[in-house]
Amino acid sequence: MSEIHVFNHHAMATQFQIRIAGGEKTYAAQTAQAAFALTDELESHLSRFRANSDICQIAQLAPGEKLRLSEPVFACLEIAKKMELATRGAFSVCAAALQSQLIQPQWTLLAEQFSIRCDGGKLEFDLGAIGKGFALDRMAGVLREWDCPSFLLVAGGSSILAGDAPMERGCVADQPQQFQGAAADASRTAALQETSGWSCGLGDDHSPVRYSLKNCSLSGSGLAVKGKHVFDPRTGRPAQRQNRAWALTETAAESDALSTACMILAEAEIIDVLASQESWLIFLEEDEAFLQFGKRPLPPLA
Repeated sequence: MSEIHVFNHHAMATQFQIRIAGGEKTYAAQTAQAAFALTDELESHLSRFRANSDICQIAQLAPGEKLRLSEPVFACLEIAKKMELATRGAFSVCAAALQSQLIQPQWTLLAEQFSIRCDGGKLEFDLGAIGKGFALDRMAGVLREWDCPSFLLVAGGSSILAGDAPMERGCVADQPQQFQGAAADASRTAALQETSGWSCGLGDDHSPVRYSLKNCSLSGSGLAVKGKHVFDPRTGRPAQRQNRAWALTETAAESDALSTACMILAEAEIIDVLASQESWLIFLEEDEAFLQFGKRPLPPLA
């Protein structure tokens, strides 16, 4: 396989990792630095722990008041609203708000003004279940702009975004022996071929169930690491599912939000949600096995 360049960076209270396949190491390092710089900038807008962030300012709005948003926050909230509708309300950036107020906050995005309006309650947003995935999607854009399309992006181990598959050198033993010099080099270059994808598991690095992923995202949610941190935004109560859930989608923001929603949704509700979403696939851990939901074909086993 082509050489894999690995870079790490701490942001958004977790560890981000970039793996770039092929190319010159110094250039790969510069590319990763540009992607990590973007991540830091996104955190300054999206974090509820930054005093001057858009999210903190949103929380100060009274009903009827509006706030003009930065581009990334508006884009992230657009995806969040889309995922709230798609999951029948099982995902919401206001999921934890009912811990401090009696009613579910209401809000509207105003596209023509690039603004948000508070329609009711206190807009206590927590983007923890979508922000890291959104950052991975934006980082992927940087890598592609820098002509590094073969990558694997990881945020905290629970959010993965795969780009193009790495290349590997095929067997050159069958190449014509008469090639010499430049012709031989060209023959070896032609022997490079795309692998089936990046090996990613359902769970930790030692997971027995691994798939080869390319140009898609896999995210997992569970209670093992942070305890009962997933709340049902419809009731304010903790999630009832005890085992982990994974979502495979086109983008990391979607897979983050969907895996969180699947900690809330019953199996019948998951089937209903996926009925109109052909690009989504769900795995639920059940008695050391994995239940699969969705029309999307399974990726090849790694």
